This record gives sequence, C-alpha cells and structure tokens, in this order.
Amino acid sequence: MTANSSATPPPDSRSEALSARLVALQLLCDVLDKNTPLDQALDSMAAFRLLSARDRSFARMLVATTLRRLGQIDDLIIQMSERGGPPSLPVVHHILRLGATQIFFMDVPVYAAVDTAVRMTEEKGLARLKGFVNAILRRMDREGRDLLLQQDDVNLNIPDWLYQVWVADYGQDEARQIAQALLSEAPLDITVKDQAMLSYWAAQMEGVIMPGGTIRRQAGGLISDLPGYQEGAWWIQDLSASWPARLLGDIKGKTVIDLCAAPGGKTAQLAAAGATVIALDRSRNRLRRLEENMQRLDLRVAVEAADASVWQPTAPVDYILLDAPCSATGTIRRHPDVLHLKKPQDIDALADLQSRLLTQASAMLNPDGILIYCTCSLQKAEGETRIEDFLRNHPAMMRYPIKAQEVIGLEVCLSPVGDLRILPHHLQEQGGMDGFYICRLQKR
Repeated sequence: MTANSSATPPPDSRSEALSARLVALQLLCDVLDKNTPLDQALDSMAAFRLLSARDRSFARMLVATTLRRLGQIDDLIIQMSERGGPPSLPVVHHILRLGATQIFFMDVPVYAAVDTAVRMTEEKGLARLKGFVNAILRRMDREGRDLLLQQDDVNLNIPDWLYQVWVADYGQDEARQIAQALLSEAPLDITVKDQAMLSYWAAQMEGVIMPGGTIRRQAGGLISDLPGYQEGAWWIQDLSASWPARLLGDIKGKTVIDLCAAPGGKTAQLAAAGATVIALDRSRNRLRRLEENMQRLDLRVAVEAADASVWQPTAPVDYILLDAPCSATGTIRRHPDVLHLKKPQDIDALADLQSRLLTQASAMLNPDGILIYCTCSLQKAEGETRIEDFLRNHPAMMRYPIKAQEVIGLEVCLSPVGDLRILPHHLQEQGGMDGFYICRLQKR
C-alpha cells in the first residue's frame, strides 16, 4: 500500500537531499518535542529559508505527511523493532519516522529514503546506530506494506479524546467519515480578486470552478510559479473559508470590521468586494503577513494591532466578520500538527475566549447590523453550542438564517436553523473541504 501524498519531487543531488531532510528533521523535533506549531517553526527557521524553493516544498510536505500519518508510522516502527518499542533516543525515532513516510506515503525511492536516514544518523553524531536505522527501514520495505493493509488508520492517527468528541457531536458513522477525510491531503483552492476573470484564471491554472466561485486544482509545485501570482490576481483560500465573507451580502462602499483577520484571506475578499475594511489582529507578526498579502494583491485596508476582546471602534458599524481563534481541527488536512498539539483543556479555554469575542463584537454593531461568526473547528462546543449560549445571554442579538439559495452547491451543509456546518467529507468526490462552522447574526 503506497499513498502518494506529494506531487513535489525530492531534491536532486545527495547534498541537497540531505540538507532538505535535516531541515525536515529539525521541524519534526520542533513540533513534537517543543510543541511548536508547524507554521511557526517554518517561519522562524533560517535553514528552511536557505533551501531552494523546490527543497522547501519537499521538506514541508515530508513533515506534514509524517504528522498526518504518525500513528500508523509509529505502529510500524514498533512492529519492526526487536525490542517491541520505539527507539529510546527521540532524534533516532524522528529519523525513522521520516524514512518510513518516504517509503510508504511519498514518491521517494526506497534507496534514497534509507540512504539519507543513515546519513542523518551520522550527522547527528550517532554513527553507532547507522546499522540499526538501516535494518529497521529495510525490514519496513520488505514487510511493512502487508502490515499497513491491516492497520485501522483512523484509530491510529486520530487522538482518541478528539475522536470521541466527534462521535458525541455527530454519531459514530459521521465521525469516522470526518476522520477519514482529514487523513487526505487537501487540494489547492484559489480565490480570484476579480470574479469577472474567474473562468479565465481557471483555464490558466487548469482548475475547476467550485460552488461560490473558488478555483480548485491539485496541490503540488510552487505557488509562486502559478499564473497570476506575481500580478496579484488571486490568493490561496480553502473553499470553506471563502464562504463567511460572502454571507455578509452586498458590502460595496460599507465599513466592515474584520476581527482576528490575519493572515488575510477574508480581508482580501472584503476589500475586493468594495468594502472599507478595518483588519484587526493581536499578533503584529501575523499582521505583517496580512500587509504583505494586501500589497501583492494591491488592496487597501486599515490595519490595527489590538486585542479584539477589548478593542472598540471609534463608532459602531453595520458589518462585522469574526473568525474566532479556535482549535482548528477542521484544517487538519493542511495543518496536521493540530493532531499532536491540541489538548482537551484547550477547547474550554478557546470556548471562553470565543464567548468574550462574540460579546465584544455585538457591542460594536449598529441596530440591524450583521455579525458573521465562524470557526474552523469541528467541535460543536466552539460552534453551535457557543452560539446558543450567546443568544440566551444576549437578547438584543438574533440569528439571521442563511438561505439555501445563498449557498447553492453547499445545501447539504445547511442546518435546520440556518447555520452552515461544513464537514471535511462534504463534496468528497471533488476533493472535500476544511471543516467550518458559520452563523449569521443580526442586532435587533
């Protein structure tokens, strides 16, 4: 069984191959040993930036695939070890993990995966363990594929505490569909700045147009090499994430506050739709990325670094988009480090923050003003439950139901009360989508 998770070819020369994998090894150590989010580790690692664009893409894909399939990989390592357990040294464990990922889940020749793993072991001053690493990976190549066929990938890769929350929220059958979909690599979704040019850019990028006007193409290769990137004609944004801004309606010439705005996909949508946008985020680093994105796209927005739970605008507004901080479990396809970094107690802390943000956002609204609340979490505690609690405690706010004609192509995601609950296996035959919850509210 081989799951080809990468359309990015491995580095060419032996030195480049080793460098890219040593960077991947450090990234894996940062995530699993230091609990650093993968994107943060990528941003802060100088060695990663020094790689060629192709090698950066390979290193990131190698780490992401390892994190996505870590439970299966560790199960194989244990079965291949005569000791019946993982290696005692974490760095050796990580080297074996990266080797196994390349053998079973990426288009990398076995000899290249084994050779670079052995050389990484030596580079780390562990030459005495080269034979051990070589033997484990060679045995994996001989025996591992049959073992993979016997594995329960959902049970091994999804933390049990998280899976049980999904079972409680959606039932056993749908929870398994959710988990299975999250183990697939996500396609590449693109939002075009000028919707009149949608068909043109879809043809240029050999993509298909999805519900709502997003272009979808197979992931892989360098984003910056795609047509229209340098001109600022589009930006990367999952199909699910493109819907909240659309549900504000016609906002041309209106002021919209985008709370928790970075990295700016929804901000760009609002500005491209003709709104006057105030983009707020507490992280100056993330806001810098937002500003870089707006500069490439040639879109003008007002940016403020502030805590949205206490910030107030100079005057109330008619439109607010609140993409609240959450556990991000709906984005596991793109951010598999979430599987290993989030804990049960995080959900309670995030739910409290989401409630405070909802309260503050509602205070910024004019009468009849519209508030879109959304999270990329799959847990109802961060979505449906949060809204029900909020409405009970804030009688001045009411649900403004989303209508089927507003979400043509996504009617399956529409709840009886008029919210959108998008699950990763929705539109699975077309590549699926990130998990998302979207609720539209109005001030009485």
